[in-house]
Amino acid sequence: MKGSRAGGLLVGLTAALTLAACGVPPSDVIQAGVPASGMTSPSATPRAPVAIPLYFLRDGDLVSYPRKVYDPGNLGAVVRLLFDGPTGSEAETATTELPRLTDTPDVSVDDGKVFSVQLPKNVPPLSHLAMRQLACTMARVTLPIFALPTGASPDSAASIPPAPARRSLADSSVQVLGDGWAMTQSAASCPDPPG
Repeated sequence: MKGSRAGGLLVGLTAALTLAACGVPPSDVIQAGVPASGMTSPSATPRAPVAIPLYFLRDGDLVSYPRKVYDPGNLGAVVRLLFDGPTGSEAETATTELPRLTDTPDVSVDDGKVFSVQLPKNVPPLSHLAMRQLACTMARVTLPIFALPTGASPDSAASIPPAPARRSLADSSVQVLGDGWAMTQSAASCPDPPG
């Protein structure tokens, strides 16, 4: 028993000496980059999902399709969802004039009325219907929205009533900036979500 204990001690000492002699000098803390972010506490509860209307086309007309999101305040993510097009079930009735994007666009808002969307490079100018899809979606995102009931399925977003408007959609517009082009579209003629 003494031999196995001494052998284990010898193996451990040899490993420690080998690691200590590997040639890596000791150092202080090295400052590099920004601190880690995006981590959440395991005890943190996620926000309740909300339904926002994304505007797609049905037989050439603008129609809102409710989509479940957890952070409607992340306008870049909302715009990315719109540019990603209809989901598989939505595609049975919906189409889009918006092109697929390779990167998430930069989105900013001025006084809650004018949205600026900077598209990635090499995106051609948008059609009139595509601009209306974007303007109507962005105008509706800033209006009040309802939380999905606890335990609701992702497909139950369609049963949520539309939010009442706090301001006129005529006050909202979207400016889209592309690679060498810019376009502006008012949300004045946007249809109301069903309900």
